[in-house]
Amino acid sequence: MPRRHDPERRQRIIDAAIRVVGERGIAGLTHRTVAAEADVPLGSTTYHFATLDDLLVAALRQTGEGFTALIAERGGLDDPDTDLAARLAALTGEWLAGDREGVELEYELYVAALRRPALRPVAAEWAHGVGTLLAAHTDPVTARALVAMLDGVCLQVLLTGAPYDEAYAREMLGRVLRGA
Repeated sequence: MPRRHDPERRQRIIDAAIRVVGERGIAGLTHRTVAAEADVPLGSTTYHFATLDDLLVAALRQTGEGFTALIAERGGLDDPDTDLAARLAALTGEWLAGDREGVELEYELYVAALRRPALRPVAAEWAHGVGTLLAAHTDPVTARALVAMLDGVCLQVLLTGAPYDEAYAREMLGRVLRGA
């Protein structure tokens, strides 16, 4: 029987991995669970992704684009008179209020880099991507501090279940910017 050409299979496997992690957590991710979710033969998952870390790297790269894309698309940061702290606080609130499961999944994969060194370069790409966007409006060191502040605020909201406090975020981001 001839092999069927399926150019979308790799992407379906990544999407399935993201759904599996969203439903079962990283501990529930196996080639077998992903193959079943993607409705592909088990060999397809190992053909495209030799290890689970390879699959997690692809999933993290795809999910990690959320906040960076939001800033790039709706940033409103082109105007030099923009209040950067207020705009970042508002964008963070918009992101957290959007697809909450997607945000949690993005952070779950991001934090997984603590135990899975293969994920660290991708996690660093995310921070670097946001930092690069912000460095166009401030110096690189301050941009890095803003990324760290946003990370901390988002993690606190996600881990504690507390509502996002935009005024607090704006004030803290403003303090980082004033110290620059």
